[in-house]
Amino acid sequence: MAGDKVRVPDLARMKARKRKIAMLTAYDYPFARIFDQAGIDVILVGDSLGMTVQGRDSTLPVTLDEMIYHLRMVTRACTRALVIGDMPFLTYQVSAEDALRNAGRLIKEGGAEAVKLEGGIAVAETVRRLVSVDIPVMGHIGLTPQSVHRMGGYRVQGRTEGRAAGCRERLLEDAAALEAAGAFAIVLEGMPAELGHEITERCGVPTIGIGAGPECDGQVLVMHDLLGLTQNHRPRFVKAYAALAENAAAAAAAYAREVREGVFPAPEHCYPRKELSS
Repeated sequence: MAGDKVRVPDLARMKARKRKIAMLTAYDYPFARIFDQAGIDVILVGDSLGMTVQGRDSTLPVTLDEMIYHLRMVTRACTRALVIGDMPFLTYQVSAEDALRNAGRLIKEGGAEAVKLEGGIAVAETVRRLVSVDIPVMGHIGLTPQSVHRMGGYRVQGRTEGRAAGCRERLLEDAAALEAAGAFAIVLEGMPAELGHEITERCGVPTIGIGAGPECDGQVLVMHDLLGLTQNHRPRFVKAYAALAENAAAAAAAYAREVREGVFPAPEHCYPRKELSS
């Protein structure tokens, strides 16, 4: 399947074959093209762009038009990966019909092949409505960034101690509700590995973990975390596979030094003078 186009039904086949799903975020043409050619299965144009690209402190201000803008860049780059677009805050919570119009724009105008939304039981009817008109939906439960104010920050969900045991049961119910509503996959974020494993075992649809342990059917990371571009707090579940922030800073400093010293541009970087004809 390495060179074949990845489509929504392929994820279920990957789960059945116990072939792990590799998913990354991307927000523009160059990185989407790199990831697509590297064999990434799923590329998510996440509303995380509010924090990673726009420099905001949450995903809440991201608009539908901004998501469509970034989706267009990513979908132009991808020939293999399945491209999913996040539904921003308040584009699906008001009503199922509102969600239908907005999800349709992500697909029709942005080129997304599926959409992702946050929540469990509370959004199950919305998921069912979207699926009924053949809009594939990926769910997202656990630490849901659009709920940052209710959660009091980006906190691990579903621990078993004390009152949090009820949260664990709710997450199991949320996953079951999304599957019953027709979601083709579910992101599990910020929960104990044991709970991620239990949900994965109970679900007939693939689970994609981010801070939910190794037993999920796949994993997703934000590209800026993967590439070492994140310069603030790095969550426990992140592994940086490169150090591009340091490399970029060193390159910029070397460039500035050579400009100031007159080293750049050198003769090989200049166009030769055109010979005058006699």
